[in-house]
Amino acid sequence: MTIAERMLDTYPGDLKVDRTLLARCIEACSQCDEACTACADGCLGEQGQVGSLVKCIRLCLDCADICAATARVVSRQTEHDAYVTRPQLAACIAACKSCADECEQHAEHGMEHCRVCAEQCRTCEQACNELLQAIA
Repeated sequence: MTIAERMLDTYPGDLKVDRTLLARCIEACSQCDEACTACADGCLGEQGQVGSLVKCIRLCLDCADICAATARVVSRQTEHDAYVTRPQLAACIAACKSCADECEQHAEHGMEHCRVCAEQCRTCEQACNELLQAIA
């Protein structure tokens, strides 16, 4: 059982959205934050190639920040406001898509950290999209 699931199990009120989708989204966002942060660092470690990875680094850092914020926003269920949550999820979906698209290009050239990051971005994109559809 994940920490998100455990915390949602302890929530004293009624959740306004499917618990499984919510937990999956929180965990995916947290893991994507970690993957993107590590990928940006991996790109910085690519000797002689950092200049060609500036866009990737920037997208990874932006995506990490947006994923972290999204995990926090969707974790808060007391007086939930869908007018805040929906655009936050949409921003996370967009950031994950852009980051995954960029990382996939570098993964094709053997950058394993970019492959791992792209996979996690796609997982997060899907989890956020499923939660967004559930609250739309």
